[in-house]
This record gives sequence, C-alpha cells and structure tokens, in this order.
Amino acid sequence: MPIAPADLIAGMAKGMAVLESFDTQRQRLNATLAAERAGLTRAAARRHLLTLAHLGYLDTDGSWFWLAPKVLRFSGSYLASSRLPRLIQPTLNRLAGQTGHSFSAVVLDGDHVVIVARSGSALMAYGLHLGARMPAHATSTGRVLLAAKPRRDFNTWMKGRELARLTSHTMVDSRGFRALIEQVRAADFCIADEEHELGVHAAAVPLRDPDGQVVAALNVVTTRHRLEPRMVQAELLPLLQDAARELRPLL
Repeated sequence: MPIAPADLIAGMAKGMAVLESFDTQRQRLNATLAAERAGLTRAAARRHLLTLAHLGYLDTDGSWFWLAPKVLRFSGSYLASSRLPRLIQPTLNRLAGQTGHSFSAVVLDGDHVVIVARSGSALMAYGLHLGARMPAHATSTGRVLLAAKPRRDFNTWMKGRELARLTSHTMVDSRGFRALIEQVRAADFCIADEEHELGVHAAAVPLRDPDGQVVAALNVVTTRHRLEPRMVQAELLPLLQDAARELRPLL
C-alpha cells in the first residue's frame, strides 16, 4: 500500500529488512552479511541485529544471529485470524483424503509464493510446510498468480529480472517465460514438471473471490513414482477446478 513519506518510519522498515534477510539459504547471519542482504551499512545492520536480539526475535552467540521462536508469533497470529486458511482447510483435507496427494493454498509475496494452508493428512512431496517460500517463477502456483496480474504489473515484475535455474527443467529464458505466462493466463491453470525440484510434479488453479479477483492459488503436488506427469492433468486438475468453483462463493 502506498504511504506518504512523512508517515514512513524508516527505522522500522530497516529493522524488518534485517529480519527478512534470514531464509533457508542463510539461516545464520553476522553484521556484514545482514548489511549486504538488507542494503544497510554494517554499523546500522549491527544495531538492528542487537535490537532484535534484545527484543527476543533473534538468538545470538555474540557474532552470529539466527531467528528465535518468538518470530512464530507473527505466523501464528496470521493463521489464527485470517479467513483464507480457515475457509480453505476443509477442502484441502477432503482432497487429500480422496487422492492421497498433497494439496495447498498459496499466495504471492514479491518474488516468492508462500504456503498459507495445506492438507494435513498427506506428506508434502518435498518437505514443504506452512509458511514455506518458493521462487514464484519455478512453481505452478507462482505462474498462476503471476498470470493473474494485469499485464502492466507483470511487465514491471519481469523488468530486469534474471530467472534462477533450480533444475535442468526450469524455464529461465525471459521471452519463453513471458510466453508461458500468457499460456497460463489463457488456460487458467498451470502444470509444472520438475522445475522446482526433480521428480516433483504440480498443478495449480487460481482461487477467485465472488468479484472474480484472484486471492490465492490452489495446487496439488505429487512425485514421479506416484503419478505420471500426464496423469496430473487428466486426474488431478479437474479436482482442483471443481474445488475452486466450490470455494469461490466463500472467498
């Protein structure tokens, strides 16, 4: 949401940038690494790290810092108060019970997609969990959500972007990726085969509210030994599409 410069608390923004610097690739940071990741001076990053540790959001050995359990208060509050996960959860559990596969609801957050609800009765194929973040360009859900953007916003998202190669199957060519998003926009679904992780196949459809706005993506994930890629579209995609239609009046 746009904000007037006079209303922006720069210190808070910098502190959140430091907190967001921690991820699965960098679980421990010192002041130098945090400064590089957050775009701050080393001295400023060090002060923010020490403050966050003082408040209980980070643990430290004096030189290195890592996330403390207190940060889970944010995700716990979101999951407890947000309508979306609560409304979708019964459908995810039903689909998982029917098929034995893993289903989840995902939202777009910048360059990544984030799992906000998932079926509890099946093992996620590649160990994903609530709150897990994945590169949007390499996932079926990310492509569905990018396709839902107005073309102008999608072009802004793509400007100057390098698409990281995660497997030998990942689409990294910018022109090819733009064409792929156009296909997803026209088809209103996406199937991704081994682009985020080898041996993993996924399908996703958009979840729309009654006004037609895309609020999330619904997807299924399976592994090569459980279901051939062509069967994902034949057997699982119709289930996703039916579920999305059933959920629309509720969202």
